[in-house]
Formats: sequence, C-alpha cells, structure tokens
Amino acid sequence: PVKIQLQLNSLKKDLRIFAICAFATCGGYYGQLQVKVDCADRRQSNHSINIKFGYPFRLQEVHFKAPLCEAKRDEVLFLDGDFSSASHFFLTVGVFSFLYSLLATIVYVFYQNKYLKNNRGPLVDFFITVIFSFMWLVSSSCWAKTLSEVKMATNPTQVLLLISACRAPENKCTATQQPLWSRLNTSVVFGFVNAVLWAGNIWFLPLHIT
Repeated sequence: PVKIQLQLNSLKKDLRIFAICAFATCGGYYGQLQVKVDCADRRQSNHSINIKFGYPFRLQEVHFKAPLCEAKRDEVLFLDGDFSSASHFFLTVGVFSFLYSLLATIVYVFYQNKYLKNNRGPLVDFFITVIFSFMWLVSSSCWAKTLSEVKMATNPTQVLLLISACRAPENKCTATQQPLWSRLNTSVVFGFVNAVLWAGNIWFLPLHIT
C-alpha cells in the first residue's frame, strides 16, 4: 500500500505540473503586431500602427486606427475572427484536470484505505482518467488548429489588406513587427504531453485493482 501511494502521488504531481504549464502559457498570452503606412502625400507619411491582442482571442473586438491618406483622417478597423471557444475549452480542461489531480492526491494520502476498499476508488479513478485523457487530446487538437487560424488572422500581411490606404498603389505599407508565438506553441506541446500522461495513467491504474 505504501508503494502504491507513492507511485500514485508521483503520477498526480506530474499531471498537476503539466496542467499548470498548459493553461498558464495559453491564458496569460498577449501579442502585438505593428504595421507602417506611408501615404503618397508626404504630409500624411510614416504612420506606425500598433495592434495588441490576447486571450481569449476575440479578434473581432480588437480595433485600431489607420490613416485615410486622401481624406487626411483616420478609419477605425477591426481584426477578423472569434477564436475564444477553443481557447476556453483548452483552459477549462487544464483547470479541471489540475483540480482533479489535486483532489486525487488528497484522497491517496488521507483516505487510502477507503480508496482501495472494494476496488471502487481505483475504478472511479480509472474512468475519470480515461475521460480526461480524451478531453486533453480533443482540446489540444482543437487549440492547435485554432492557433494556426489566429496566426493567419493576425499576420501583418493579412492585416494590411484591411487598410484602405494600403490598397492604393501609390501608398506604401509594410509590416514592421510580427507577434511572438513561442509561448502559444509551447501551450500546444504541453496539451499533447498532458494527453500522453493521462493516457499513461489509464494503463497504470488497473494495476492497483485487485
């Protein structure tokens, strides 16, 4: 029983750590892109536009001002897309898996006899682990696909197409800064790592059912 307790505690500790890494790298993200508009009229030249966005990636709510070169005034534009569903789903799975692994650790430490009684505890743990491993796989796959769509929607080249002045050949528009994606790429990796770890627990838990 002591060996079982130590093994289960170690597994759940790993699950908690990787769950935290997954939702922390996604939930706290803020990105920025920058474009520059040079109007043919030199009095309206060299406009730098900073566009900031972040979790939960409701890009249709992100607005910015761009110059209307001929009219000598600004237009208000919005990015395209609402990607909040996949990001919320991913974070929800992460938070609940963290809470369950924390609860399971408490049960292992303080209620080990009840946990092992009649195999009911390990069986419940087994089925919940199956559910979480499946949810991690689905949420990570959805988030990976959605992240590629977020990257496309915030690509400076794509954003320049939204600006009226940039569609006029006499004006010059350039992308000067792109968002950094390493943090969100890492969140996807952590998501699939969690799926593997929870799937590993599916194999491990039946060993303690006697």
